Amino acid sequence: MTTIALIAHDGKKDDMIRFVRQHQEMLARFRLIATGTTGERIQQATGLSVERMRSVPYGGDAQIAARVAQGEIAGVFFLVDPLYAHPHEPDISSLQRICNVYDIPLATNEASARFLLTGLHAALDSGEESR
Repeated sequence: MTTIALIAHDGKKDDMIRFVRQHQEMLARFRLIATGTTGERIQQATGLSVERMRSVPYGGDAQIAARVAQGEIAGVFFLVDPLYAHPHEPDISSLQRICNVYDIPLATNEASARFLLTGLHAALDSGEESR
């Protein structure tokens, strides 16, 4: 089953929940992994099954980066709050570097997330092999 990762800065968690609700039918076709709090909130709001990594301060973003490097993730959805970042929030640059090294798409806002999800969904429908 194709795996996608979901991460959101604190100021974007509500946006992530809204995005997942809006696209729940499509997302239900994927194996979902997420950082701790984001994953918990998605599960509670939607009932979707989400494998939860550690919370970001404890390395959840690094766990997702490791899965990207192992070839287990087809796409990363990381909703970034560019206007308000806290020191404990993940630094996207290391995850971005890993995604670039392994040619994995990374969506950092809702517009790019819609395009990425549409593309991954189309790949499933066409039978293309994915991670």
